[in-house]
Amino acid sequence: MKYLDEYRDEELARKIVDEIRRITTRPWVLMEVCGGQTHSIVKYGIDRLLPNAIELVHGPGCPVCVTSLEMIDKAHAIAQRPDVIFCSFGDMLRVPGSECDLLVLKSRGADIRIVYSPIDCLKIARANPDKKVVFFAIGFETTAPSNAMAVFQAKKQGIANFSVLVSHVLVPPSIASILQSPLNRVQGFLGPGHVCTVMGYREYEPLAERFKVPIVITGFEPLDILEGVLMTIRQLEAGSWRVENQYPRVVNREGNRVAQDLVNKVFEVCDRKWRGVGSIPKSGYKLRYDFKEHDAERIFEVKEIDTQEPARCISGLVLRGVKKPHDCACFGKECTPEHPFGATMVSAEGACAAYYAYGRHLEANPQTADVA
Repeated sequence: MKYLDEYRDEELARKIVDEIRRITTRPWVLMEVCGGQTHSIVKYGIDRLLPNAIELVHGPGCPVCVTSLEMIDKAHAIAQRPDVIFCSFGDMLRVPGSECDLLVLKSRGADIRIVYSPIDCLKIARANPDKKVVFFAIGFETTAPSNAMAVFQAKKQGIANFSVLVSHVLVPPSIASILQSPLNRVQGFLGPGHVCTVMGYREYEPLAERFKVPIVITGFEPLDILEGVLMTIRQLEAGSWRVENQYPRVVNREGNRVAQDLVNKVFEVCDRKWRGVGSIPKSGYKLRYDFKEHDAERIFEVKEIDTQEPARCISGLVLRGVKKPHDCACFGKECTPEHPFGATMVSAEGACAAYYAYGRHLEANPQTADVA
């Protein structure tokens, strides 16, 4: 349990917080990019340890949350086909589409299965040669290597009844989109540790230079996050902007070149729609033409679906750091994990789910607290 002790040490945390307080001379707004970081911040109350001058806002680093409504509706259209076995990670089953979610479709008879790895789908495809097995390939760069490997192996082994519905998204273009928005308030970023484990952090250096913002690649334990904040504030107070690595025990500048080569062999960069945000140029992956026989969108010829987000859901503003979950009138009332309006409440990494899981809906809604 080395890291639980080493990176959750109360005395060290207090020393870092004291140093943050000492050097902070003006208000700053920081964004943590990854949903895992958001949950750690809320779970351990890290945002409440910081001086009032420092505000943490939550970014688009939840892959479930940012999967577009159009893509979810495409998944539903494919999953309902009688000749399909539709496979997904469990966190996608309750994400609402325009009409329902995958769990409801499963209850109506659709063959929808939870898998723990896309490689599991190859076994399912071999065992069911009369069915078309489709895997819902979502996620940031972190999950792209395993999804690429499944496609690569399917082609290599001649498993023709396996395909992927690809909805991969990329972090650097989303950061650029946030910084270019007229609503942007973010002045520094806690970068995504898991993504950079695969990709390294070279791609973030031009962003820091172009937008003159510090980006500190940060881990997920309380001391990781506090140190990431400290490193970011030091840069902001000094008027500097560069990429720093708080997470060297896991991340290096170059990343995992073997994984990158596999991803580049199977995928190519494309424009991608983000839920609640819209289309961001060159912010996603799609299958290369060489792997077209495993592309579910081509196989099933799913047309573009016209969708519209619920008017009351502000998840798009939450994902861009403009609003926080408790700014939503529905948060913790009509919108709960049992009855979510948007993906930021249903996803295990969503900001709304984090606020709800750790009781902040009770603070936002005193009447709810009385009932509880």
